[in-house]
Amino acid sequence: MASATLSAITAPLRAYGAVVLEGYEEPHAEVMALVWGPRFDREHALRLLERRPGYVPQVLHDVQKAADMFDRLADAERDRLRALIQRHRSRWDNVPATH
Repeated sequence: MASATLSAITAPLRAYGAVVLEGYEEPHAEVMALVWGPRFDREHALRLLERRPGYVPQVLHDVQKAADMFDRLADAERDRLRALIQRHRSRWDNVPATH
């Protein structure tokens, strides 16, 4: 997968993920649910965004664009993206708590 494609697909997550996923016990599982199947789960994305209504207009276009790009990826590229999400989760899980 070209790094430009990966960057474009993950741009909304990098920009708005902390706010949209705030309060979820397993934010990586929520992200993985978006890309688990052969097509991006747009309904799940909308449910996530609806929790933060002020962000929907800002993010919706970017998420739709990322979803369309994901849908065009080859199976191997989708698997690589999922592996990257899992790798990020394992790194996240190993970060010391800052309480």
